[in-house]
Amino acid sequence: MTASQNQNGAAIPNGPGAAAILAGGIGCGVMGLMAFSADASGALGKAMNFYNPTGSLSGVTTVTIVVWLVVWFFLGRAWANKTIDIGKVNLVSFALLAVGFLLTFPPFMDLLQGK
Repeated sequence: MTASQNQNGAAIPNGPGAAAILAGGIGCGVMGLMAFSADASGALGKAMNFYNPTGSLSGVTTVTIVVWLVVWFFLGRAWANKTIDIGKVNLVSFALLAVGFLLTFPPFMDLLQGK
């Protein structure tokens, strides 16, 4: 019996776990894209200002959390009883994590914006 089998020898689906991992990666990517866009666009920055003391970051994080939860919900439902290639999910999730990190790193954002 391996870790991915139950006591009867049947495969245990990893879809819900894969959905959580990919949703986290998508959330990180969305956070980076939203932060970069709000910083680059004055109009979007003003639209994302949900709370004045924090500025556009309040809207960026709120939208990101909503996107993350929605993606997690729908992927979790779609992959509930499926076995997913976790290697590909991890690769995509880490790539999105890197995008999110780079786009929230001020020197990199300034470089992309030509500041």
